Amino acid sequence: MESSDSKPTRNAPPAKPRRASVRQGSTSESSRKRSQSAAVTIRDVAERSGFSSATVSIVLNNAPLARYIPDTTKGRIQRAASHLGYRPNLFARSLRGRRSHTVGVMVFDMTDPYCTLVLRGIENTLYQSSFLPILTDVHNERSRFERYLEMLLDRRIEGLVVLANWLFVDINVLADLEKNNIPTAIVGRELKNDNISSVIVDNNLGARAALEHLHSLGHRKIAFIRGPRQLSDTEPRWRGVRTLARERDLELDSRLIVDLPESGDPLSSFEQGYKLTEELLHRRRPFTALMAFDDMTAFGAIRALAKAGIRVPDQCSVVGFDDVSPAAIYSPALTTVRQPMEVMGTAAATIVLEAISANLEKKPIRTMHRRIVPELIVRDSTRSVK
Repeated sequence: MESSDSKPTRNAPPAKPRRASVRQGSTSESSRKRSQSAAVTIRDVAERSGFSSATVSIVLNNAPLARYIPDTTKGRIQRAASHLGYRPNLFARSLRGRRSHTVGVMVFDMTDPYCTLVLRGIENTLYQSSFLPILTDVHNERSRFERYLEMLLDRRIEGLVVLANWLFVDINVLADLEKNNIPTAIVGRELKNDNISSVIVDNNLGARAALEHLHSLGHRKIAFIRGPRQLSDTEPRWRGVRTLARERDLELDSRLIVDLPESGDPLSSFEQGYKLTEELLHRRRPFTALMAFDDMTAFGAIRALAKAGIRVPDQCSVVGFDDVSPAAIYSPALTTVRQPMEVMGTAAATIVLEAISANLEKKPIRTMHRRIVPELIVRDSTRSVK
């Protein structure tokens, strides 16, 4: 009995739990190493290099006292940090130094084609200065604007750029920016505020250039789709039209002038351009050219003219404003006034960065208002009167 009982014991396979425990121990050890490498601290670098945590901190943070530390010591510490994969905690450093190296960027509607190139200019400029943009889309909602602004201030942004592309009203909460001494630049609208900078296109000059182009092609019966009355771009563009009309003795027929309605949706101008052009055609007042408030409105106008059997530009020329990306590939390619949008984004970001530097140097911040000159881009949607 003893012999038969002991036989299977001698022939039994090695105990599995022992092997399992070895594998688990190995896995645990590698996980611990990965965890350690993912969160290397000043103390770890000090242990590796053989120097005190204070010395390591001075070297890795490039503190003023670092100039008194021998280069050989610095080299050993930096090699140890590199070997361990040490990365500085920028957030903790920013809290200590009251610097965040972030700039808030508020867009009123990300779907607006106007925004893309402006954002590119802002992002490139901030990148070159090692600032991180924090982008928010407020959906043309006042409450969302106020909440996002509060959140950005809580995150200690050092500056703010706001794209006022469609609806932007003077909001009292902007007083928080002045109270917190946050350098701010608005793109697309010049506020009546001595503490907020702005970058806008010269709308008056752009509208004059567009109408001058149509007039030079022999057009005298011109229809106009003006912008919404509330939008700040509308008045200066129409002022440019009226001024040039007087200079060229050009009659502006009130029956050929319509207005875009107020809207929080920038893409609605395509539909409105279509409907308003149909309305102009129903008035049975002949016109050989149409000047639209912006490119999206012009696209809608061209669609309505095509539906009515009117060929562009053979029977009617159309000109827009903005030069959004689809303008060059539309059919026909759109003649338009180009807003140098990337330049405007660059200018706004530069103003904010210069103001941040002035803040750090305890110098007074200068409010700047830049007006960028637009450019007429002639394409296939305009031609001379036959």
